[in-house]
Amino acid sequence: MKKNKTLLLTYYLVMDVLAAILTWVIFFIYRKYNVDVQVFDQFSALILQDYKFWLGLCLGPIYWLSLHLFIGYYHNIYRKSRLKELEQTFGITFLGVLLFFFVFILDDIVNSPSDYIKYFFVLFGCQFLLTYIPRALMTTHINRMIHNGVIGFKTLIIGSDQIALNTYQSVVKQNIRSGNFIVGYICLPNSDDQTMSSVLPCMGGIDNLREIIQKEGIEEIIIAIHNGQRKYIEEILSTVREIPGLTMSILPQTQDYLMGTIKMSSVFYEPLISIDSEYMSPWQLYMKRIMDITISLIAIIMLTPVYLFLAIGVKCSSKGPIFYMQERIGYMGKPFQIIKFRSMYTDAEKNGPMLSSEDDPRITKFGRFMRHSRLDEVPQFFNVLKGDMSLVGPRPERQYYIDKIVEKAPYYKLLLGVKPGITSWGQVKFGYAENVDEMVERMRFDLLYLENMSIQMDIKILIYTVLIVLKNEGK
Repeated sequence: MKKNKTLLLTYYLVMDVLAAILTWVIFFIYRKYNVDVQVFDQFSALILQDYKFWLGLCLGPIYWLSLHLFIGYYHNIYRKSRLKELEQTFGITFLGVLLFFFVFILDDIVNSPSDYIKYFFVLFGCQFLLTYIPRALMTTHINRMIHNGVIGFKTLIIGSDQIALNTYQSVVKQNIRSGNFIVGYICLPNSDDQTMSSVLPCMGGIDNLREIIQKEGIEEIIIAIHNGQRKYIEEILSTVREIPGLTMSILPQTQDYLMGTIKMSSVFYEPLISIDSEYMSPWQLYMKRIMDITISLIAIIMLTPVYLFLAIGVKCSSKGPIFYMQERIGYMGKPFQIIKFRSMYTDAEKNGPMLSSEDDPRITKFGRFMRHSRLDEVPQFFNVLKGDMSLVGPRPERQYYIDKIVEKAPYYKLLLGVKPGITSWGQVKFGYAENVDEMVERMRFDLLYLENMSIQMDIKILIYTVLIVLKNEGK
């Protein structure tokens, strides 16, 4: 599948490049012909002498590929809806042509103002048709192969009883295939009903689900369990949700039909609730990263006097280094070194890891001021530039405390599916946690943030954080 995916991606890229080149050639000729109908008499010389033609020929494909990449078109290329592809291609072509037109075409030589309207529609029509037609043909071909069972995705069913068996039979007996190649099932803890063993092998339990998915190259899981076992859903999701490229769906209950929870991507398939493993769309992720870099650079430059003041304050408050480096766990469980202004005495954790409290004697007087105003966190703008952190995201913790939190709340692992942040919804609403129970309580706000991640939400949290700093109201 990986080799076929590379070939398919190459097809889409090549077709989009050719569409951009051919569109520019047609549009260039049309513009020249509109101004001078005798242009073809010296067309070869005109092309060789006009640097704008060659500039557009080189930069046009880069421009359009960047736009398609920005909206995430080349992501998950085997699971494309033709209707969504039409909507997506139309929208990005319209916006792309609009931007291109106002930047490069408005100073063009024309016979009359109405020519601008003609130019716009010629450019839009060519770009849209030449881009969409090859895409539609390939997407139709891929969907037909999926429907006929020629290609598909390795799938696991989670569940072992009659409900799981019914789900399996519904999927495999569909006249129009959904692309699920079901290779086995996962047993739930304390489940004696092994009805599924008559049709599929048991691959293991949910305690080693992640290892099974990675070892077997599983691309999709279907959670098919009855109401009494729904308590395991949190554990399942927290275990696998951050695995890139994994699609998840769950068998609906009666109330899901009544409440309209089920969102169908096709009228032919078994009705399942799709669980989105991506919290933000690709274009929002790009915008979030751009915002991270831009604001961090501005903050570092503007806060230079503040850095100097805090450095002097830390140095005068107690002996030891100005900055404090500590290993934290970041995106996908990857450790990194977080940077902070030191707010405690140098031997603060000589007896092992400890969370701070309101009257913690390990905190210096100047450190207490920095913590209330969140100023001890400002060096982390460098962590953001490096890519270890984001401006907004769940606060990163040490592995020691993550292990303790997971014992009480396994779904904490969901927070590892996004980059940690300098500030978070939990930090704004709750503040610093003084024990594991408070860390679990604060986590509720961060989980709420995950389900509502957006650029607007990040801006809102940043505004609240600035207000906390200015009012010195931090906990």
